[in-house]
Amino acid sequence: MRLVVDLNKCQGYAQCAFLAPDVFAMHGDESLVYDPGPDDEQRERLARAVAACPVQAITADSVAGPERGPEAADGR
Repeated sequence: MRLVVDLNKCQGYAQCAFLAPDVFAMHGDESLVYDPGPDDEQRERLARAVAACPVQAITADSVAGPERGPEAADGR
């Protein structure tokens, strides 16, 4: 899973940090820090955090959707 936050869009509302605290954290009042490669165990929390971002600053590959088989590992 790959996670990207557009820090130019992020306004520091911290909804992501509230919903997925193992992945997102606020450093100070407005600076967001995050893990760009979270574990798959965080999938459900990340899906909620992505959906809750009021400015849609968070994107994640493979947060939601069907399970992918081993053939997907090589990009097919």
